[in-house]
Amino acid sequence: MDIIKEYGFFDVMGSMPVIEQILELSDEIRNKLSPYLPEDVKLVQKGLMLYRQGLVTQLRVEQGEFRATVQDVTPAKVHLNPKFLKQSKCSCPSEGLCRHQMAVFFSAYAHKDSVADWVSEWREPLRKNMHQTNLATAWGLKTAKDLVKSEGALKPDYSRWVQSFEVSFNTLVGGKKYTNPFIIPELFEIYLKRIRASAPVEKEWRLVYELVAAVVSFRKLAVLSDELGFDEQTVRRAYHHSFENLLGDVEEIVGKMGVQTLPFSFDEFIGHLKDEVFELLTCTKKGLEHERIYMHRLLWTELFRKKEWRQEEAKRIGEHLKQLEDGENPVPYLVTRIHLFFLLGNDEQALELVNSVPEEFITPYMLLWIEDFSAARMWRRVEPLIDLFLQQLRKYTDWLGSYHSSSVFIRKALRAITPFCSENGRVDLFERALLVMLPYSFADYEHLLLERGDWDRWAELYALVGLGFDDLGKDRVKLLEKERPELLLGMLHQAAQREIDQKNRGSYRMAVRHLKKLRTLYKKLKQMEEWEYFLTQLLDRTKRLRAFQEECQRSKLI
Repeated sequence: MDIIKEYGFFDVMGSMPVIEQILELSDEIRNKLSPYLPEDVKLVQKGLMLYRQGLVTQLRVEQGEFRATVQDVTPAKVHLNPKFLKQSKCSCPSEGLCRHQMAVFFSAYAHKDSVADWVSEWREPLRKNMHQTNLATAWGLKTAKDLVKSEGALKPDYSRWVQSFEVSFNTLVGGKKYTNPFIIPELFEIYLKRIRASAPVEKEWRLVYELVAAVVSFRKLAVLSDELGFDEQTVRRAYHHSFENLLGDVEEIVGKMGVQTLPFSFDEFIGHLKDEVFELLTCTKKGLEHERIYMHRLLWTELFRKKEWRQEEAKRIGEHLKQLEDGENPVPYLVTRIHLFFLLGNDEQALELVNSVPEEFITPYMLLWIEDFSAARMWRRVEPLIDLFLQQLRKYTDWLGSYHSSSVFIRKALRAITPFCSENGRVDLFERALLVMLPYSFADYEHLLLERGDWDRWAELYALVGLGFDDLGKDRVKLLEKERPELLLGMLHQAAQREIDQKNRGSYRMAVRHLKKLRTLYKKLKQMEEWEYFLTQLLDRTKRLRAFQEECQRSKLI
């Protein structure tokens, strides 16, 4: 019986037409299973056999799920969730998608279209790829696995490496219109395992191979994201960790290569790789800006050290900036070009270019350059950067918006500029930085002022950030009473007036406590005439506030 006729166009919950549920389930399974993986092919074959033998019974739609019983050796109860395939269940002991779930899917799909056509379409990419592989073999191109089989080991050949990576990626990850982005990291991990398994045995060549693989894989995954049209938030939720893992791999590999002498035979590979890194920078018009910049910055700092290479790269990026396509974000090219200028020692050109990048993007990178120069003790180059950084900092914290994010960034900024200020005795620059960073730098600035006993500036700081007597701790109050009791007078006057303005019994009691503290301070300063005059004026102004007058009498203030 037709499942749609039997249950109507909507499921029991009335949330979605059954025909749409079948199509959604079909897309989920297409994305989940690959015709290139033997285990997936076997799973489809077993499910197809159970379906064709008529072993699927009691098929129905309940609560947004396809439910049925599969009469296998032991009957299996199946729940198939079209929206969240991972939440599907089967009473058999298999984990994940099993043959019983596939049989139920085929049974449901048969009410919409031909199951044979579905299987044929699912296998189509495999047939196309087999044709491409035969052509590649005819042209003398082989995958990494083929090379291992035919020659016993993967020969160090850059173009063959890249070709094998691209074929493997297109076979296992690309070539499909994914509707579920969470499928991608699973397939991408399979792809990475396969190319790593074909790496050269020699330790030195293995490092180069893995470095090239990471860069090419990053580029391929970025291009795939563009082609699929996933927005940035979707990518971050689903598989952004794959990009981060690749960046971590590159950093680790470059670190290992940096502590050993590289053979001259590597020069050709490194030369090709720098072109690959430029292609990674240009592979997408927008998105993954920070990740692409990080990869480019890391490799050009640690690996591509020849001056003429860096000059050529800066020139190439400059030419690309003149020919940007519509919608292409110029920021990655500007930031990487600035970094190359710094590596070349062209600080004037670099600083001039800094002003062409929005503050919300360039400011964190300025912090990195300050740290790099400070670590190398290039103090002459640090100061102009700090000056420019402080000029742009306020706009950046305003852009961040969040107090917590701004505080975290300011903490990093203080750590970055402290070495320069300390080594060069630039307390003035450090204090200027603390002023620019207020209110996020309040604790550090207060500590600096107290350490040098600058009480007047300390009082101005408190007033500037809107703090008063109630914000002082007991230790701070005792210290002020000892060192500069007159500074407490203004704070206590303001605190008492704020409490009186609240006009309730509790605030009046607090105001009287402040006034009694004031009286003690005036007595200590031998200014009782000023106190008497102030109190007389206050009581006259508040004579209509009967409750306040009562509290003054009760505390014997009057």
